[in-house]
Amino acid sequence: MAGNGETEPRELVRLSSLGPYLRPHLTMLVATAALSLAAAGGLLAQPQLIRLVLDRIGGSEPIASPVAGLVGLLLVVALLQGIRSFLLQRTAEGLVLATRRKLATHLLRLPIVEYDRRRTGDLLSRMGADTTLLRLMVTAGLLELATGFVIVLGAAIMMVLIDPLMFLVAVAALGSLAGALLVARRIRGLSEQAQARLGEMTAAAERAIRAARTIRAARAEDREAATVTAAAEATYRAGVRMAGAYATIGPTVNTAMQGGFVMVLAVGGSRVAAGTISLGDLVAFVILLFLLMAPVGQAMGAYTMLQAGLGALQRIEDIMALPVETAGDPPATVVGPVSAAAIELVDVGFAYSDGGAVLHSVSFAVPIGTRTALVGPSGAGKSTVLALVERFYDASAGTVLVNGVDVRDQPRPELRRQLGYVEQDAPVLAGTIRDNLRLAAPAATEPELVAALATVNLIDLVERTPDGLDAQVGEGGVLLSGGERQRLAIARALLAGAPILLLDEPTSNLDARNEQGLRAAINAAAQRCTLLIVAHRLSTVVDADQIVVLDRGRVVAIGGHRELTDTNPLYRELATHQLLVA
Repeated sequence: MAGNGETEPRELVRLSSLGPYLRPHLTMLVATAALSLAAAGGLLAQPQLIRLVLDRIGGSEPIASPVAGLVGLLLVVALLQGIRSFLLQRTAEGLVLATRRKLATHLLRLPIVEYDRRRTGDLLSRMGADTTLLRLMVTAGLLELATGFVIVLGAAIMMVLIDPLMFLVAVAALGSLAGALLVARRIRGLSEQAQARLGEMTAAAERAIRAARTIRAARAEDREAATVTAAAEATYRAGVRMAGAYATIGPTVNTAMQGGFVMVLAVGGSRVAAGTISLGDLVAFVILLFLLMAPVGQAMGAYTMLQAGLGALQRIEDIMALPVETAGDPPATVVGPVSAAAIELVDVGFAYSDGGAVLHSVSFAVPIGTRTALVGPSGAGKSTVLALVERFYDASAGTVLVNGVDVRDQPRPELRRQLGYVEQDAPVLAGTIRDNLRLAAPAATEPELVAALATVNLIDLVERTPDGLDAQVGEGGVLLSGGERQRLAIARALLAGAPILLLDEPTSNLDARNEQGLRAAINAAAQRCTLLIVAHRLSTVVDADQIVVLDRGRVVAIGGHRELTDTNPLYRELATHQLLVA
């Protein structure tokens, strides 16, 4: 594993990178912006009404009309702000939903090699925590900046009209905010680091929880807890660095705002005393100053949140930039049998991305309607052969053919429609027995589901509980035994009805009784499927039509059980250890 894959060159995201995410919500965002502008106009009108009230009081004129207008304006602004807030939050939730949907679709289509390189917990963190920051970026970032700009511009114009000198005093006092902007720019990098540490902590916790039984049995709770704690401490330190940056911004903004207020009040008071401006002008100017300062403070917070959101968007875009496994260029037409061999490997070589060679010039054929077994020591490359047939990886050299056609020339969906595949650890998905069986055959009827279970001697699984096919299997199939998980996975593959069945260690978790039952199921499947079986336990494949012996990534012998026992030392050694020969 190469960690989280964060060392590759990447293009830094800009604010414009958010465009594709916002485009589907443009109408609602425009409506929200219009409400924001209307509310901002109402806020800017309030000081004028207040000045009018004060001037009428000073002139002993009636104030009922302006007071009523002021109260009505306050109510309208409050209503506009409430509607705006709801629409904005709803739009942000929609954006997060669309992003998570898009990210989930992309994650499930990444090449298998990306899952080998990356930690599951980190990918889950991008799906959860990073998309949540994206929502905050919209709700507390973009729109606040836009609305704040309008209010600041309007307030500044009206302040200049009231008294240019006091406006210059206010601007000078707010000049110290430039330092806060420099600090805010660091938030993006700090946010990305914090989110990366959070992903690593999630990955460590997910690893420990998945292996809870193994950890408990090995009495390794303290060591694993220390690993998760170390990741949590790294997350804490990254969070503290962010907190330090936030702590610098907040006091700087508050000091600038309070200093501006004090200086304006001092200069304005002297100008009122000198008769240069009226008391109403001073009160209106101070209210406008507050209107200007509030958006400026909010804008600083919004800019900071924007930087944090860009850090999260960077992590999302890093994943979205990864190429997905494509269906393939050829037209999506069903590939029919064009060869006597269902599967054929011709001088196939393969090496993983880290350079470790696994297969060397492997050649053999699996005739249609036959059973072929792959045997050999651990690490010989047996499971890799199945992965190349499924095209989870592409061969580094040579050719892999299915029904006489190079797998690279077949659309992946059509290729895999011809193949049933049962992995070595037989993954079972959380949910019900029915959910698992229908994974590859969503339209299968209940009688077909029951028949598939009966084929693998698993009918007791539905008979022992009143829930039947709707019985829960638990996370990763934890409520089933190892043998039951294996047989359920095989039943799932048989139910799909593929003409070629790939079985990777199908009896690895079965006792003798169930192994015998499964051998009968394999024999039945062989009547309608071509079988390629990886096996350590030779008892399940002694009657195979041919046995291919692999050793250190090379084919060292091909033949039947008796022939190989007589002619191949490695196979004879394997058979002797398993008491299949004297």
